[in-house]
Amino acid sequence: MAAEISEAHTDGVVLVAVLKGSIPFLADVVRSLTIVPVVDFMAISTYAPDTGRVCIVKDLDMDIAGRDVVLVEDIVDTGLTLHYLLAELGLRQPRSLQGCTLLDRTSRRIIPTPVHYRGFEIGDEYVLGYGLDFAQRYRNLDRVVVGDLDVLREDADAYVAQLYPR
Repeated sequence: MAAEISEAHTDGVVLVAVLKGSIPFLADVVRSLTIVPVVDFMAISTYAPDTGRVCIVKDLDMDIAGRDVVLVEDIVDTGLTLHYLLAELGLRQPRSLQGCTLLDRTSRRIIPTPVHYRGFEIGDEYVLGYGLDFAQRYRNLDRVVVGDLDVLREDADAYVAQLYPR
């Protein structure tokens, strides 16, 4: 994926990472690029639970007008967040704007939102690690693992012993 981004943006690119889950993925992409990127961050929060509506709680620190921008996500699920952020960033008149995700769950897509760069397509399994969390746990795993959501709801630390050997 980094090779594709480097090839498409030989004169540079702004990578906009969505906090917090995309950080490990972003770091690996940045280290693998053969171009010099500019990195900035956005953070969002749920505006109204179970609506898919979000609001920006940390905006970019830079102007992206006239720049090539790649929005980096950890996972694209319904497409609502990606659609909202691409629309918001599009208003800022970048030269180009593309989505990038490690995991793409197309089976749950509500809004057909283009993901230009994607790592893996996944099904409905609940995933943890490599930035993805449950109750702020498991983000620091160096891999993506499948967890049982019912088990996690009962005990957020249910997998700690087996995933973090001592």
